[in-house]
Amino acid sequence: MELYVWGTGCAAGDLTDRGLTPEKITAFVDSSPNAAEFLGRPVLHPEALRDMEEGLILVASRHTEEIARQAAGLGIREDRLLFLKNNWEAKDRNSAYAAAEGLLPPEQIEALRRAPHLVREPLCISNSPLTQRDLENDYVRLRTLELLCRELDAVPGAAAELGVYRGAFAACINALLPERRLYLFDSFEGFAEAEAADQAAGLVEAHRNTDEARVLSLLPHPERAVIRKGFFPETARGLEEERFALVSLDADLEESTLQGLRWFWPRLSPGGYLLLHDWDNPRLPGVKRALKRYEEELRRRLPAVPLCDVCGTLVLTRGDDPK
Repeated sequence: MELYVWGTGCAAGDLTDRGLTPEKITAFVDSSPNAAEFLGRPVLHPEALRDMEEGLILVASRHTEEIARQAAGLGIREDRLLFLKNNWEAKDRNSAYAAAEGLLPPEQIEALRRAPHLVREPLCISNSPLTQRDLENDYVRLRTLELLCRELDAVPGAAAELGVYRGAFAACINALLPERRLYLFDSFEGFAEAEAADQAAGLVEAHRNTDEARVLSLLPHPERAVIRKGFFPETARGLEEERFALVSLDADLEESTLQGLRWFWPRLSPGGYLLLHDWDNPRLPGVKRALKRYEEELRRRLPAVPLCDVCGTLVLTRGDDPK
């Protein structure tokens, strides 16, 4: 039986790192591929699978509803698809919207019509710049980011992300803080070879699968972004006097994370936030080790709150202590 994997990102890389060898995969599928091959296998456009009747497609992407619609349009039967992420569907129980017209305010009916969530929307959320597609990735992480950004009005400084990858989280920061300069630090070519030497092949290959043009195309306010391409902290030269209100630290590996903490924490404005992604991710234990090492250097614990998001983000916040 032919086996296809729809997606060429981290989820696809993780799939191969956890036991599905690339040799068993006929091809990967991607609507916007960055390369003709991924992990040594060809990358096909979805159109190549039109009217597929045999074989199996493993959907390794968070955009499940979008891919389901695309597959249906290509004549691919549902029993040919196996969704590895978001493999559930929250259905709207209501059918009496027409009867409610004239009885309930239009805005209340519209709120009920919105796509339901297993996690209910916070009452304080309205007129959000985040889209449904944004929230598919990690609802808790993204809504927390939104609430944190609302607390930054009186906090000076730029925003930054170290470890941009394909730019999904950077695009949300850019949408939520449209007036702030956004520094984006990434090699856009993957991890440094020395640090990635002992990492799983799928993880390493997935992080090569990006480029800065793709990231900029996702940003709603690209004019506010400053790309710092290369390996950190060399790419931060000249910014020593900059201060930051919000930092996303998503470097995945121990040494890069430690370098990020050493550089950004002293430059975080009082009242600012540093989001340490993958802090409680069992597949990337180096992130938690890096924080432990940094706190040992400081000889104190940093004030922080863990999130129950997918990859275990830790939110660190800066008080008035200049150290």
